[in-house]
Amino acid sequence: MTAHIQTDARSNMVGSLWMVAAMAGFALEDALLKAASSALPIWQVLVLFGTGGSVIFAALASARGKRLIHPDVLSRPMKVRVLFEVFGRLFYVLAIALTPLSSATVILQATPLVVVAGAALFFGETVGWRRWSAIFVGMIGVVIILQPTGDSFSLLSILAVLGMLGFAGRDLASRAAPATLGTEVLGFYGFLSIIVAGLAYRTWEGAPMTPVSMHTSLHLTGAVLMGVMAYASLMNAMRTGEVSAVTPFRYTRLLFGIGLGIALFGESLDRTMWVGSALIVASGLYILWRGRQV
Repeated sequence: MTAHIQTDARSNMVGSLWMVAAMAGFALEDALLKAASSALPIWQVLVLFGTGGSVIFAALASARGKRLIHPDVLSRPMKVRVLFEVFGRLFYVLAIALTPLSSATVILQATPLVVVAGAALFFGETVGWRRWSAIFVGMIGVVIILQPTGDSFSLLSILAVLGMLGFAGRDLASRAAPATLGTEVLGFYGFLSIIVAGLAYRTWEGAPMTPVSMHTSLHLTGAVLMGVMAYASLMNAMRTGEVSAVTPFRYTRLLFGIGLGIALFGESLDRTMWVGSALIVASGLYILWRGRQV
């Protein structure tokens, strides 16, 4: 019995470390994309980033004998997933390009709250009044960060909210995606969706293609590598430890994102940002805790 407990504890510890690595990778990806967007049109950043990631995942799928062209790719959940991926990626990249990285990262942490609400509404999962109350409190945290009635409110802040809603929809659609599609295939179509988002945004932005300097190409290459590494680490985390044990470590992305925003872009956090962040994280952790109660 003791050995079994130790094994579970070790698996949860390893899974938690994978989750921390994934969140660090995603935060670095955001910072590198923000840096690249200062030199290139946003649509071009999306297209180049999506191309790099899709090529890597296509190579991984080929090496592991996974079929990229599969009938289940055209299933309804996959179509919905792609639409939400395009929506979420487009608006979140716009958010990190045009607004402080730290505030976009904080708002993104509300994604699990929306996922839980969506699971109740669309999948019939049971969510009691306590978790609904926590979701409401977390949304209050988002409103506090946005400060819609304050002098510092900017419509650009809505970009991160739209990105967060897109990612929540993607996560919900992923739950319904056919099990026949492995991580490599989902990763390939996820990055392919980013290319679509970039091309769609080009029709609105209308900016011409800009030559890519060596400095910017390094930023983009780093973002692609960090994105692929983070995605793989996230999959390892969810498959190594218990979901309830490793999921709380998603919030380490908040620390990495804020830290990079302060260190690299000279950002700062005011009192409302701290209060909103605390409400979002506390609500998310409470929902996870309630989910483990019988």
